[in-house]
Amino acid sequence: MSILSGMFKNKVSSYLGVDLGTGSIKVAELENVGGRARLVTYGLAEVETNVSRDDAKGSVEEIAAIFKQLLDKAHVRSRVAVAALPNFSVFSSVISLPELGPKELAEAIQWEAKKFVPMPIENVVLDWKVIDQKPEEKKEKNPEAAPPPGDGKKMARILLTAAPKHLVERYVNIFKLAGVSLLSLETESFALGRSLVGNDPSPILIADVGSLTTDLTVIEGGVPLLSRSIDVGGKTVTRAIAASMGIDEARAEQFKRDVGMGAALEPSGDGVGQMIATSFAAVVNEMKYSLGLYQGQGRTKIEKILITGGSAFLPSLPEFLTQSLGVKAYIANPWARVSYPKDLSETLDQLGPRMATAVGLAMREIV
Repeated sequence: MSILSGMFKNKVSSYLGVDLGTGSIKVAELENVGGRARLVTYGLAEVETNVSRDDAKGSVEEIAAIFKQLLDKAHVRSRVAVAALPNFSVFSSVISLPELGPKELAEAIQWEAKKFVPMPIENVVLDWKVIDQKPEEKKEKNPEAAPPPGDGKKMARILLTAAPKHLVERYVNIFKLAGVSLLSLETESFALGRSLVGNDPSPILIADVGSLTTDLTVIEGGVPLLSRSIDVGGKTVTRAIAASMGIDEARAEQFKRDVGMGAALEPSGDGVGQMIATSFAAVVNEMKYSLGLYQGQGRTKIEKILITGGSAFLPSLPEFLTQSLGVKAYIANPWARVSYPKDLSETLDQLGPRMATAVGLAMREIV
């Protein structure tokens, strides 16, 4: 699914995935070798971009300059890229419509979008994807569910996505200024599903714990069917520790990384561990809500949570989430479907959770 697509007549040997995150810019270049993605190079620049929320006049030029410097430093050879819009800036919803021809379906979706998209249709870039799901699979998941309305007509489920036009234009301008051709622009949830889930058909909850936000996405059959976002991330926890202990953020960050969730797992735990758990409580509650919302629709139970993002390595976070939610949680590995030199294993393992979106984007034209 692509909010923006371009066409290139010249043969492209490798693709660049670009993640303009709120706290950093990540790039991953992959090439196709016998149908498998192989790592060409990667790069990361620590810089607060916040492209979707920052309206400062100079931000586009500044981000483009930093982006270009990163490409040079990482020795990126491809200038054809796939980028992602953050989940919290994009509206998505699953709707049902009677099965129609391509032209009729496009017209029907335009009308339906007016009911669901919380902004004027003329101000968004609209995209959709028909979700293939056999009738017998639906019955197995919820045999007591009533048939969908539509006078006996077959119904199609459609994932509807709407992105603000001004945001899409900002991305296009950044890439143009950096001298990079933007092949496609999609949502982070599709990229994460591609790099972390692959062909696994079972429903999986991905928790992308970033610097300023945490995005929750349920992927089933390679399609993100539920996406939610909350304004709590790694920096939220750091700032709470700094304010409570009267220390600067650098020292608070070190406390957070040293202590993590370990103390919160103990019944009598206190101190920094409990403070971190309290700061993270909103994320846990949102995850509980997402699990309940998805499974309350009569769907297959989610039995796995994949943690990614810059704060994924918070000590004991997988154990804490497993205990809090009753669902096994793991640190995600975006390199599982990518070949790379063995001597890079340790470095890539440490960077993995931060690079998941960029890797998934670069894989788009390969897998």
